[in-house]
Amino acid sequence: MEIIQSAAPLYAVLVSLLAVVLIGVSGRNPNLRESWTIIAALIKFSIVVSMLPKILDGTIIEYTAFSVMPGLDIAFRVDPLAMFFALTASLLWIVTAFYCIGYMRAGKEKNQTRFYMCFAVALSAAMGIAFSANLFTLFVFYEMLSLCTYPLVAHKQTPEAIKGARRYLFYLLGTSIAFQLAAIFLTYHFAGTLEFAVGGILAGTAPNGVITLIFVLFIAGIAKAGIMPLHIWLPSAMVAPTPVSALLHAVAVVKAGVYTVIKVVLFVFGVDLLKELGLGVVLAYVAAFTIIVASIVALRQDNLKMRLAYSTVSQLSYIVMAVALLTPSAVISSLMGVMIHAFGKITLFFVAGAIYIAAHKTKVSELDGIGKQMPFTMVAFTIGALSMIGVPPAAGFISKWYLAMGAIEANQLAIIVVLMLSTLLNACYFLPIVYQAFFKPVPLGESDKMHEAPAFMVVPLCLTAIGTLVLFLWPELLFNLARLVVASIGL
Repeated sequence: MEIIQSAAPLYAVLVSLLAVVLIGVSGRNPNLRESWTIIAALIKFSIVVSMLPKILDGTIIEYTAFSVMPGLDIAFRVDPLAMFFALTASLLWIVTAFYCIGYMRAGKEKNQTRFYMCFAVALSAAMGIAFSANLFTLFVFYEMLSLCTYPLVAHKQTPEAIKGARRYLFYLLGTSIAFQLAAIFLTYHFAGTLEFAVGGILAGTAPNGVITLIFVLFIAGIAKAGIMPLHIWLPSAMVAPTPVSALLHAVAVVKAGVYTVIKVVLFVFGVDLLKELGLGVVLAYVAAFTIIVASIVALRQDNLKMRLAYSTVSQLSYIVMAVALLTPSAVISSLMGVMIHAFGKITLFFVAGAIYIAAHKTKVSELDGIGKQMPFTMVAFTIGALSMIGVPPAAGFISKWYLAMGAIEANQLAIIVVLMLSTLLNACYFLPIVYQAFFKPVPLGESDKMHEAPAFMVVPLCLTAIGTLVLFLWPELLFNLARLVVASIGL
């Protein structure tokens, strides 16, 4: 495997930080301000795509920005695993940028300049996490992501928004400082390094009890993954504007969480060590518990965004459960799930925002006949919902299929039962919405004429819905990247 030095990952991180300055000085000119957002998103995606051919050829790109002290470097490494998160975040920032324009203008939101600035910082942090070469770099950008999304959650500045944002920050910062940072200190003490490495860095460095403690601290400290009981921040953050919810639940924050879990499992502990200690199985069952309980809670939610929030808690744990099974098919499911879930879930949140702007409705019980009023929006919702359930030709089927295969490879038939039950629960909280939208009459007093949200909102949600179909029909890129990761870890 060839390793080359290139500053491209650093540029991918910095481009949206530069955009923050340009957005800030253009605050009085909305068209220019939003143009900088879109230009930065396009440049970031172009930089990420420019590295893709080398990664597919088996080349690894590395770059050390600077050293804080010996053993603590801000360093970047672009490998097939990193490309899953980087491609997802950079591509979906483009469509989200356009969606934000439609939402923020139609909703006449205040403090839009601050909103776009924080959004850009969040994408820099996400890219830093994706390309982190070591735990120190990852932790720095992980905390940066928590801090810069706090103003986004608190954007409306109502008492409810401030309360939700404080809970959001308390859980994310509190867990990472109390648990993840402790795990990083212990890892450095026993392993003597924080560099991610194939096969892990902890095997044979400490007693099994200590390694188990470090594992528990890591998982507890990665609250962004939404594993119960440290998931409360996620529904609390629903007070934010819908584009922020989409950022939190599909693109940056939750994906940073599950991506960090994947990195820790595969490149800090390693497959062999986790199998030896049985820790992978334990994590898989904790994730299975989260999947079922969060799905049951989602069934009870009448607020559409809250139903989607608990759906996210459940769906994220599919990714965690898959990587925890430590089999080739399960790891493929986990990796592909990063992008597949992002496209499906961002579509659903985009739809929730479009319904709010066009029809001023926020509750599931208010959606009778809305498919007649907003056909493009609700067809997109249907596609996103089918992906979450795992019904072809939506891409969610692929990740669930490989998860089932991985459970069989691991001889964990109980996971198959969890997968079947959770899929049924997914259908129970999504399909009634589709039925209401298309097969129930429009309420008396409401027009059945089509009145979609602004095009800046409808076009992006249609594109992401189409993306879930494209990922099912042409998944070769994802397969190739996933197989490179599986081959590199010896599965």
